[in-house]
Amino acid sequence: MTYVPQIKIPATYIRGGTSKGVFFRLQDLPEAAQAPGAARDALLLRVIGSPDPYGKQIDGMGGATSSTSKAVILAKSSRADHDVDYLFGQVAIDKAFVDWSGNCGNLSAAVGSFAISAGLVDASRIPHNGVAVIRIWQANIAKTIIAHIPITGGEVQETGDFELDGVTFPAAEVQLEFMDPAADEDGAGGAMFPTGNLVDDLEVPGVGTLKATMINAGIPTIFVNAEAIGYTGTELQDAINSDAKALARFETIRAYGAVRMGLIKHIDEAAHRQHTPKVAFVARPAGYVSSSGKQVAAVEIDLLVRALSMGKLHHAMMGTAAVAIGTAAAIPGTLVNLATGGGERTAVRFGHPSGTLRVGAEATQIKGEWVVKKAIMSRSARVLMEGWVRIPGDAF
Repeated sequence: MTYVPQIKIPATYIRGGTSKGVFFRLQDLPEAAQAPGAARDALLLRVIGSPDPYGKQIDGMGGATSSTSKAVILAKSSRADHDVDYLFGQVAIDKAFVDWSGNCGNLSAAVGSFAISAGLVDASRIPHNGVAVIRIWQANIAKTIIAHIPITGGEVQETGDFELDGVTFPAAEVQLEFMDPAADEDGAGGAMFPTGNLVDDLEVPGVGTLKATMINAGIPTIFVNAEAIGYTGTELQDAINSDAKALARFETIRAYGAVRMGLIKHIDEAAHRQHTPKVAFVARPAGYVSSSGKQVAAVEIDLLVRALSMGKLHHAMMGTAAVAIGTAAAIPGTLVNLATGGGERTAVRFGHPSGTLRVGAEATQIKGEWVVKKAIMSRSARVLMEGWVRIPGDAF
């Protein structure tokens, strides 16, 4: 029997924030995969190593977690006042689909630097020394992200002393501004709170009626109180991810919340939309020991947050969920804001399984609707490997 040989595709493997992904220039993809559709999805699935019934992604670039099963496609922007168009794909691990319904805030930190190094940004916009301000069009959610990329000697500066909990080694700081972060897709009608309420009674069969803040900012997110579902907010990954009943309960909450937010019409659709919405639980500050063994004191944080991504508790915090946290914290009366003690806030530092993170956002009311013009946080990014990925030529 004759088998089709492998092909190679230019690619770069990059850590962005607390995630890793395979980055491509659109122009480098095979022609069949340069447009959205089945061929593109099949190619990315094979690159990452999915679907894998073993859940390990051994035969691909994925790392068997939601944080490391990601792909990014970039192209010179076709939009005015933007440098690069950024498309993110969350690749399922054990199922054959790629979820294009949201952004990855962590990998957003790597988009500007990759765009510069890949020649996608006009050279006139890159200082010899200083900070390059890269204007990113996030194509999944139709939003602008501004990345501040340090430059030394005309090249992206990746090394530095900025420390990010959830990442072992320090690197250069990349500041991100998520402009007008309230989502306006998937029937949300542009409303930050698609139900019209800061807090809803969310009826979840088999769980009960939960107080919930459902917000479209950064990424659609459902916040519930930790105490209401039997947790303290200090839990680490194993406490949740080793409990199959707990994971099923969270998925049920997520599915019913997605219906209430107008993201899906029936709970059955949630199985094919794993990336969004996120579900998270919040609590008042308390001390705990992070996954690295670092002691986090209650006085160091404003609240506790734990969030699930692709059906598992995240090891740190998704960047887009951090935007949702910062936005909700800035709006008096949300569950996130109440967990901080209430009142007006322009920034919060929250505790997550790997440590702490600070995110800023300023909210105002315009004609009775809450508006946040931007949310700000710092991450870091580093190229891990560059060259080509190889896949069988008949894989897509």
